[in-house]
Amino acid sequence: MKYLILGGGGFIGTHLCSALLARGDAVRVLERPRLKLDDAAAPPPKVDWREGDFTNPTDVADALDGCDRVFHLISTTLPKTSNDNPLYDLESNVASTLRLLELIRNDNYPRKLVFLSSGGTVYGEPKATPIPEHHPTDPLCAYGVGKLAIEKYLELYHRLHGLDYVTLRLANPYGEHQRSNAAQGAIAVFMQKALKDEAIEIWGDGGVVRDYIYIDDVVAAMLRAMDYSGAHRVLNIGSGVGTSLNDLHIALQRLLGRPVKNRYLAARNFDAPINVLDIHLAQKELHWRPEVALIEGMGKLLRHMQETH
Repeated sequence: MKYLILGGGGFIGTHLCSALLARGDAVRVLERPRLKLDDAAAPPPKVDWREGDFTNPTDVADALDGCDRVFHLISTTLPKTSNDNPLYDLESNVASTLRLLELIRNDNYPRKLVFLSSGGTVYGEPKATPIPEHHPTDPLCAYGVGKLAIEKYLELYHRLHGLDYVTLRLANPYGEHQRSNAAQGAIAVFMQKALKDEAIEIWGDGGVVRDYIYIDDVVAAMLRAMDYSGAHRVLNIGSGVGTSLNDLHIALQRLLGRPVKNRYLAARNFDAPINVLDIHLAQKELHWRPEVALIEGMGKLLRHMQETH
């Protein structure tokens, strides 16, 4: 089986590459040119690495050629900045994904696709928690709107053209090789600052609650989803447990065995106060469950960061 990973050079993509290769699959990656990779996080030499532009149908068609299945992990924006230019989010993510679906439909490319959506943004402010898949979807940022639009187009292409797909609404992933200098990933960012003895920055009063899931559990769910042949097309993937930013601060101090400085910043207008996913459907349908508790996963990441920095 040959898999194409769109965005395979990112945090999740590199872990997925390694897992696929470990079980004997062939892997091709499409990534943007000149992507800077941490040596330790770079895909193994066996990966068929292609540089190209996701907005360019020729580059995407070349990457699709000869592949059996596709993982779509590409996103050109972040929740934090997507509202600054919603048109860019629409053109680079939604329109580009539509071109991908047209290629698959018209040229008989691989007909199974797993799309990584955002359980943290598509629901907006929850009316109840944990949040099930049938909860209303009212995103607070263009990033979430774009993810939701892609979900809808996937379902449309399934109905019109028989596209086989699964959408995974992912919570907040964390783990080794996550970029600690990025604008996303509170756990890695907090750890990096703590190791440098810098103050961690907490938005609002620190009461914002999120669902954090360790990267190995994310990859396991993605592999199960690719092999899934059931009736459900949209599945939440998270830990099912809520943790506040203040809780992360406390856990980090516990792991380090010392105080960690912090400072509070103004709350962000795109942050829902709480986001915890109901994962019962994924547990039932994929025969999957998260194996790594938060404090264990944070410990793994901390040891990795201490060894590599």
